[in-house]
Amino acid sequence: MKFVVIGLGSMGKRRIRCLLALGHKKEDIYGFDLRDDRKQEVRSLYGVEIIDDINLVDFSDINAVIVSLPPDKHAIGVKIAIDHDKPVFIEASVILDDVLDIQSYNNNKVFIAPSCTMTYHPMIKDIKNIIQSGKYGKVCNFSYHSGQYLPDWHPWEKVTDFYVGQRITGGAREIVPFEFTWIVNLLGFPKEVKGYYRKTIDFGCDIEDSYCCTINYGDIVGTMIVDVAARYAVRNLIINLEEAQIQWRWDKKQIELYESQTGRWIMINQPTFSSVGGYNENIGEKMYIDEMNAFIMGINDPSIYPNSIEKDIKVLQLLKAIEDSDGGFER
Repeated sequence: MKFVVIGLGSMGKRRIRCLLALGHKKEDIYGFDLRDDRKQEVRSLYGVEIIDDINLVDFSDINAVIVSLPPDKHAIGVKIAIDHDKPVFIEASVILDDVLDIQSYNNNKVFIAPSCTMTYHPMIKDIKNIIQSGKYGKVCNFSYHSGQYLPDWHPWEKVTDFYVGQRITGGAREIVPFEFTWIVNLLGFPKEVKGYYRKTIDFGCDIEDSYCCTINYGDIVGTMIVDVAARYAVRNLIINLEEAQIQWRWDKKQIELYESQTGRWIMINQPTFSSVGGYNENIGEKMYIDEMNAFIMGINDPSIYPNSIEKDIKVLQLLKAIEDSDGGFER
């Protein structure tokens, strides 16, 4: 198979590593970016073919396109794939209007796979198996906190130098749908969400760094806080079931499962995985590799891939609902 990776920043390089890890040859991977420094870096690191002009690519020889552009540029890359009738993978989206535009432009023409990385995290897969087993009854409620420190994302450049410093693609705003994507895969889509979003720390740009919401399923309620002001990166989850409690802290690398009937705690340890230098040690490469493998398998059978453009739109509508509900917020 042959691939074109559009966008050679942090995520574009990661996707190339994923393809190589899956056994695809460097000669079959083509990279495109407008920045010469990124093209030179990727050529040096991975030895893949670098494209200087996307319009000169012979797409008849390409099997799939991977779009790793900033969120506000996704539509540009995806439309290139659609124009050439090629399956396309997109990084996590945050702009609802752009995704609606992509859906309309595609009109079910090609297979589009929006990113859903955390679905492949081993601990989240274990949590899903516990819930779906039915052993502990139904979920009653949950609370979740996802916190990071925005300048830690790209220590080599200022927040204001890439897309997270822009309000529509700001760090916390982007992470809200990123987290919702795996939550709805776990519990389904809620009936209603309401929340607040605020700027609580000054990164030298006009973005909100903290989102807080309540999530209403009718018979299940939950809360979620997403922030990029946390000086220590956290993902803390508590799920109460009728006969158990699940606790997951990603920095502890284990799930703690309390069984009410036996009165004991069961520890489920996270499999050992590797992470790339410069990233948090809990951001393992394997979940990205598994995600890319699912996309490739989904080219022949889209049902294999757990996310879709339709689900992506519904997730982004949850983000919009949070922002719309914060009627008392005056900028």
